[in-house]
Amino acid sequence: MIKRILVGLGGTPFTTVSTQCATELARLHNAQTTGVTVVDLSKLGKVGPVPAGASIYAQRIRDRQARVTREGIEEAIAAFKSHCSTQQVVCRRIEYEQKDPFTAMIAEARYNDLTIFGLRSIFDYGFTSDPDKAIVKLVTQGVRPILAVAENYRPIKKALIAYSGSMESAKAIRHFLHLKPWPDVKLHIVHFNESGDNEPFLVKDAADFCEAHGFEAHTDMLDGKARSDLLPFAQEVDADLIVMGNSVNKTLLKQLLGDTVLETIKSANRPLFLSQ
Repeated sequence: MIKRILVGLGGTPFTTVSTQCATELARLHNAQTTGVTVVDLSKLGKVGPVPAGASIYAQRIRDRQARVTREGIEEAIAAFKSHCSTQQVVCRRIEYEQKDPFTAMIAEARYNDLTIFGLRSIFDYGFTSDPDKAIVKLVTQGVRPILAVAENYRPIKKALIAYSGSMESAKAIRHFLHLKPWPDVKLHIVHFNESGDNEPFLVKDAADFCEAHGFEAHTDMLDGKARSDLLPFAQEVDADLIVMGNSVNKTLLKQLLGDTVLETIKSANRPLFLSQ
């Protein structure tokens, strides 16, 4: 059940998509929205240390940062309020970032059912000098589930569930089914067999759980690695959304998010439903 939606407003193309997705879901579920700015304008232009050979990338970040201005943020807020009004959706209030990036979002997330934000914009627009750390901060401080929108809008008709078999991956499926953001969405579960062990019961059990919640799920077990093969497969099956949980790896960063999740956030051209 969705009754409150938190929307990150950053003055980028991702913000326009976040606004559209939020108002559509709010109208569908009779939910309320809250907008929160996610940019500390005083820190824009600081891209941190630049490794040798990365000057072109750093300049690209600076150019994108230049498009994010105080006026741009205010325009995004005005557009968000206007879109809520047009769609007859209640906008509870707007919260402004005052301290470190995402502090306001973390504070507000505790009383919202879903957070909608363009996570990829953290990398593309250089909101912080350490985007990996920023995303870990969001997740570990309770900002979940997150609908991480892509730069271009697409209606959600088919969701691809990336299922690793881990408890975290199963939790992501459960959270998605409980929220039921798109009641008529078609589900496709995929498991990438990286170890060489054939475990068909994994996707069968997941599909049975989806069926118990009223969804029929198509399943696939594929040889390969989720990190490199998930996005191409999503494009192959024409999925509009990818549902993901964590994976467990050795380093602290990977323990919290997983290299597959981070790589997908950086590269995805379609929205992600992320849950821990």
